[in-house]
Amino acid sequence: MWTVIESPVGDLRLVEHEGAITAIEFAPFGDKHVRGERDDAHPLLVETARQLAAYFARDLEDFDLPLAPLGSDFQQRVWAELRAIGYGETASYGQVATRLGLTPAASRAVGLANGRNPIPIVVPCHRVIGANGTLTGYAGGLPRKQLLLELESTALF
Repeated sequence: MWTVIESPVGDLRLVEHEGAITAIEFAPFGDKHVRGERDDAHPLLVETARQLAAYFARDLEDFDLPLAPLGSDFQQRVWAELRAIGYGETASYGQVATRLGLTPAASRAVGLANGRNPIPIVVPCHRVIGANGTLTGYAGGLPRKQLLLELESTALF
């Protein structure tokens, strides 16, 4: 099941499968993650929309949703580490690699996994930045990344 909601970063398509969120997509949408029919009243999609609205209103810092992103074991490890980066905080790709027990040289692999995160915002890939503090790559585009970071902490930029 899936639905589409409006947000400050544009329309978002929320996708669930077997009781867990499997994707959040930025418009324009493809058909990669869609399963089933649109269901704007599906309880998990309604709850996800509610939590995202609270996040964008700065009333929610930690999401509490069942997640089931599809990816390799390495990607799953990276995405779990992303969830450990706190609201309003950032980490470099090298720092994420180090937290995973890898050398900072693995930052490119971390970046590739970060870019394949199917559940942005909830799995906060936007909180990963370049080693020198710059905004680098974001599947949703750098303007969205900057908006999300500014939303979480106006002191960051």
